[in-house]
Amino acid sequence: MSHDHDHDHQHGHGHHGHGHHHHHIPEPGHGRAFALAIALNAVFVAIEFVYGFLANSTALMADAGHNLSDVLGLILAWGAALLAKRAPSARYTYGMRSSSILAALGNAMLLLLACGAIAWEAVHRFTAPAPVEGLTVSVVAAIGVAINGFSAWLFMAGSKGDLNIRGAYLHMAADAAISLGVVISGLVIMGTGWTWLDPLVSLVIVLVIVLGTWSLLRESLRLVMAAVPASVDAVAIDRFLAGQPGVAEVHDLHIWAMSTTETALTVHLVMPGGYPGDRAIEEIVTRLRHDFAVKHCTLQVEEGTLQHRCALVT
Repeated sequence: MSHDHDHDHQHGHGHHGHGHHHHHIPEPGHGRAFALAIALNAVFVAIEFVYGFLANSTALMADAGHNLSDVLGLILAWGAALLAKRAPSARYTYGMRSSSILAALGNAMLLLLACGAIAWEAVHRFTAPAPVEGLTVSVVAAIGVAINGFSAWLFMAGSKGDLNIRGAYLHMAADAAISLGVVISGLVIMGTGWTWLDPLVSLVIVLVIVLGTWSLLRESLRLVMAAVPASVDAVAIDRFLAGQPGVAEVHDLHIWAMSTTETALTVHLVMPGGYPGDRAIEEIVTRLRHDFAVKHCTLQVEEGTLQHRCALVT
């Protein structure tokens, strides 16, 4: 069973290799971004709710409720980002990395819930319009645009490569859009007295958010189900492994997400010539990391003398 040694060796490599902490370079900024965004938004929620009540604007109160769901979402995402950095333990051998996937999923679900609540309120307002204090609404919502826009900007850098950070970014950007809609409707209501505009703007914004959230929900659900991440080309990886010197066959190839930024892979390589040596295996692992963004690889080498079937194929 010569391949067992190699299997363990590769596992060891995965944990100690420098490539493993590669994505934590921008991390300090994220911590500050989360703390700042949570503090600003929490204060703003309180102000917005009070003024919404005073101005008799359900659009403002609904916006406050939505912002509150964002504060909760940000706390979720921050907690997951911190957990993702925890070292592996005896029970959680990958560490707490996958908590970032759960947070992305939770964030998407929170957003959709908030959308439902706003839509419900807006529909109710069409049947029972109420006088709205347009100026107060516009001024408070304008502060919201500034706060949410700034918060979204804090997360913009990390939103490309990390689904969890993208969730936080989408949340903030959606909030800025909502508040802007409320500003405009407040100004128009001031000039025309069209109180029905208040709920109409809410409904349009809800539609925009749902469309944006859908992809976040779909991608995070896929990661929870251990699907190959969208950024990883499984066919190209299979082809690359099959093309390595000495490899006669590739089977049991499994690729899944350990977190919203890190991908893991296990595979059996049939090499009739026997184990090619640590350097050759190391070369494959390095290529997988650099060319295919797979940071944690476990390779099992077999000579092909036994008939082998994947344990998952019945």
